[in-house]
Amino acid sequence: MRGSNTEIAVLRREIFKEVVRVAYDSEDTTMRRDLEEIPYKLSPDDNPKYRESIYRERAIASERIRLAMGMSLRPNDKPVYATSGLSKSNISDKYYEPPLMQVIPSACEACEENIYKVSDQCRGCIAHPCVSVCPVGAVSMVNGRSVIDQEKCIKCGKCKKECPYDAIVHRERPCAKSCGVRAIKSDKLGRAKIDNEICVACGQCMVACPFGAIADKSQLFQLIRAIRAGDYIVAAVAPAIVGQFGADVSLGQIRAGLLELGFKEMHEVAVGADVGVSTEARHYAKEVATGNVPFLLTSCCPSWAMLAEKQFPDIIDKVSNTLTPMVSTARSIKQKNPNARVVFIGPCASKKLEAGKESIRSDVDFVITFEELAAMFDERGVDLKAFEGETFAAEATALGRGYACAGGVSGAIKKCIEEYYPDVEVRMERADGLDECRKMLILAKAGKKNGCLIEGMGCAGGCVAGAGTCIPVNQATRTVEKVAQETPKKMPDKDLFKIELP
Repeated sequence: MRGSNTEIAVLRREIFKEVVRVAYDSEDTTMRRDLEEIPYKLSPDDNPKYRESIYRERAIASERIRLAMGMSLRPNDKPVYATSGLSKSNISDKYYEPPLMQVIPSACEACEENIYKVSDQCRGCIAHPCVSVCPVGAVSMVNGRSVIDQEKCIKCGKCKKECPYDAIVHRERPCAKSCGVRAIKSDKLGRAKIDNEICVACGQCMVACPFGAIADKSQLFQLIRAIRAGDYIVAAVAPAIVGQFGADVSLGQIRAGLLELGFKEMHEVAVGADVGVSTEARHYAKEVATGNVPFLLTSCCPSWAMLAEKQFPDIIDKVSNTLTPMVSTARSIKQKNPNARVVFIGPCASKKLEAGKESIRSDVDFVITFEELAAMFDERGVDLKAFEGETFAAEATALGRGYACAGGVSGAIKKCIEEYYPDVEVRMERADGLDECRKMLILAKAGKKNGCLIEGMGCAGGCVAGAGTCIPVNQATRTVEKVAQETPKKMPDKDLFKIELP
């Protein structure tokens, strides 16, 4: 559903817009009232738009508002106001109550987890191969139609495969199906529940849920409070931003729109990617290709790195210690202006966790997604197409700008090695999506990928497929590749990693 203008996408955008409005316009004396009014503004009469009950609809909206404010959901067994905890959230600094991803219980429809059912397409054929192929006798004919005994069924899917009419359907919980690390469980009422010990915050469950029952926490509110406070806010935009606000909207127009919102500067995170390309190319040539290190895992995707950390701790030291493009760019900005407050604007939910890691100083003050930025543009009436003629000089190379697509990282490093270390034989592997990432790490741990540089992307398709994007993946991929091809400088300097960032 990513990139489609579904009712869920519209609802999320409306929630963000209302929170943006309050953050920009409300005073401390009216803020609590203004936030409490939002569910009634979105559902103004007795006719619900999305649910069977106006009361349930408003209650769910209240929970979405809390998440958009960075706050956690209210407990189900205690009377708590929708704005409880507002005083802690109403600040001009990063605010976050863990965990990042949460299922709103009142919004979850308790979808069936994993079940095979016979649909009304069953013709009651004489052959009934579904019966004969079942290894446990779970399928039988009743009144001329196939019936599956759910107590016996082992979910092997053989009956579905053999049915000539495709009359047997496999129902899976959409959020669980999308989760490559199997972090979606069930509570005692059969509703989805996220196991935060396993979750790597990729956000794909949020994208997959057709009821909008899963959401991540936002830093929109606190960012806008910092803008209102007069702080020097600098945007660091991810390479995937091109095309997100219209096929013909340029980086120059996006920069002009950000200035209209109160930002002071805009810089490309692809500059940090260039540093990473140069560094990891050298690391591979000097360490992996010589056999000193068995293999190297790229570091730029936080969900991939968290997967390695949580499920493969014995190979975590093989994750490159190269600064991620986000962190590298933020440090560059703050070395130029120590008073700057850096906002990473990207496609990724898990970057919000990376920015807050205690093991490394990220220099990133806020993280918002393209979806959240779109709400800021919409609510403040910023029309990017109106900034005709605005330009933005490329800060990065074609390779750095191509990081956003699957294969872009390993492809960039490969080109640098071939150019700057021509005697080194290059062996590259890549995993696209967390399920494939997990399989790749199993092989690497078993010694099957020695000598390789391995790119891992938590979202299938790369950063352009992140949970916070606004357009379809294929469209975003084409746009990023086009911009990269048109970029004047094609690759970073060999010794860029040695250059002290300005």
